[in-house]
Amino acid sequence: MANDLNQTLQLAQATQSAGKPAEALALYQQVLAAAPEHIELQIACGNLCVETGQFAQAASHFRNVFTRLQQQRDARANHAREALCYALSAQGNAAHALGDFKTAATCHAEATRLNPQNAAYWYNLGNAQRELGDNETALRSYQTALKQDPSDADTHNNLGNTLRALGRLDEAIAAYEMALKLKPDLYHALAHLIHQKQHICDWRALDAQIATLRNAVRNASAHISPFAFLAMPGTTAAEQLQCASQWNAHFLSPCEPISMRLPGHAKKRIHVAYLSADFRQHPLAYLITDLLAAHDRAHFAISAYVANRPDGSAAEMALKQAVDHWVDISQLNDAKAAQKIADDGVDILVDLTGFTQNSRSMVAAYRPAKAHINWLGYPGTMGIIGGGILKGAPLFDYLIADDVLIAPEEEKYYAEKIIRLPCYQPNNRTRPVAEAGSRAAHGLPKDAFVFCSFNQTFKITPDVFAIWMRLLKSVPNSVLWLMDCNRWARVNLQAAAQAAGVDTARLIFAPRANIDAHLGRHAHADLFLDTLPYNAHTTASDALYMGLPIITCKGDTLSARVAASLLNCLKLDELISDTLESYAQCAMELAKQPLQLRKVKEKLALQLQSSDLYKPEAFVRQLEAEYRHIVQE
Repeated sequence: MANDLNQTLQLAQATQSAGKPAEALALYQQVLAAAPEHIELQIACGNLCVETGQFAQAASHFRNVFTRLQQQRDARANHAREALCYALSAQGNAAHALGDFKTAATCHAEATRLNPQNAAYWYNLGNAQRELGDNETALRSYQTALKQDPSDADTHNNLGNTLRALGRLDEAIAAYEMALKLKPDLYHALAHLIHQKQHICDWRALDAQIATLRNAVRNASAHISPFAFLAMPGTTAAEQLQCASQWNAHFLSPCEPISMRLPGHAKKRIHVAYLSADFRQHPLAYLITDLLAAHDRAHFAISAYVANRPDGSAAEMALKQAVDHWVDISQLNDAKAAQKIADDGVDILVDLTGFTQNSRSMVAAYRPAKAHINWLGYPGTMGIIGGGILKGAPLFDYLIADDVLIAPEEEKYYAEKIIRLPCYQPNNRTRPVAEAGSRAAHGLPKDAFVFCSFNQTFKITPDVFAIWMRLLKSVPNSVLWLMDCNRWARVNLQAAAQAAGVDTARLIFAPRANIDAHLGRHAHADLFLDTLPYNAHTTASDALYMGLPIITCKGDTLSARVAASLLNCLKLDELISDTLESYAQCAMELAKQPLQLRKVKEKLALQLQSSDLYKPEAFVRQLEAEYRHIVQE
């Protein structure tokens, strides 16, 4: 027996020397099974497990070695600890890449316990904790990492991301600035910095920073958030396509299409799957719920693939009732989610999230359905795939738009084929509306003319704000009603108003409110002023639903044309301007001519009755015609 084991050991050593680690590992494990206390065999197996990528098994071997040597007070215990930490780190990183963040966090946490001085282990632990939504704990992990290595720019950047998630925007900005001080070409930190400065309306040095970032995108040296890029003044549709494609090339691992389940018989219904991380209390619910319910069930099966955690809201319950199948994929990684979609026999996958928060758009890279559509959640192209056998193909096959959003000659700036509807945005037939209450209850002067803009503050640019200040100075007894998104934006906007010679008391800030209360208070506004280059989207259809006219300036990109699309649908093109100067002039005329404004409101009221904008049954018939065409191609 001993001779047999010795021969197997010699064969294992020879096989390893011959460069066949997998075969050598199997032989070593045969010997180890007979001599489980043999430390050198444990070490050999651990090393070969690392070499062959079996990190969990490697950690198990090195854990046994470390425990034994530590008990024996053997000096080699420190080397065993290092080997164990390496295996744990590798196992954690592999799990993270697969979307198994719980395993990743467990591995990195053990590594930090074994070696608390190693900054990389704390950094990796923070990354896993942040993915799990545990931002408070992730914050402490990043802070500990920086105590060990304060010069790591990536850790400062991720610290900033965590502070941002916790609402500590001023500290997040400081973290991004430190990251850039340490590494000026860390462009994703620059993108985060710009976007958060936009959120707090800190416009200092913003033009120069955006110019630097745009140049980096054009030179293909930046892999940055496509969503943040949309809101930066000056970015073109061509640059947005390049930005999205470079993001895919950097973050989308090459993957092969998965096998779709073939039905055993002819399908009677087209299976349409809607994918989103926002099937909850979210603006999406007020656009899409009635449409989902209105689908023709004789010819279409409708599923929701849900990437968000449940919130128990009435909006979520209504969404559940509007579909045939509610499938939770929040705990599945992209590959497994794609396999589930394929196994369910989905014909058309419609992504309603895009490059926004908690995106699961990379599921489309596995091609789980016959066709894949980008719609509604992300107002831009999703770009092309950068690697693998699908290199050069669009991430999504189609994008739903309309003639206002994308002119025919502009289709070259979109990776997807364009599906054209009369208007790209669906809407529920009704929205919940509460009583408006008095003006005084909202902090509004009783007899003032109320300009409003309920967009998020990141959409407010210096050029647009300057026009708003001109309007306030030109229209006596007028105020500007804005969303109170964060305390830093409020202070900065008041400072900008004061610098423009406007009394800060004329800026009224509306607190966040439930959707019914928010819609109700629109009754006290006289005119909605849109933003550029990122328009009001659901915010625009909210205002129009409440009979509040919107003045918009039609920009050069999809995100800058949404309000124009909605106004065009309502035949209110007179409220659409092509320049900011004409935008200002239109707003001035309506504010100073009450009769003209009343006529506009009366026209809006009539159009709301006759238009299809809030008629999901009409919208869905147009959409289903396109779905049928896609399936037949």
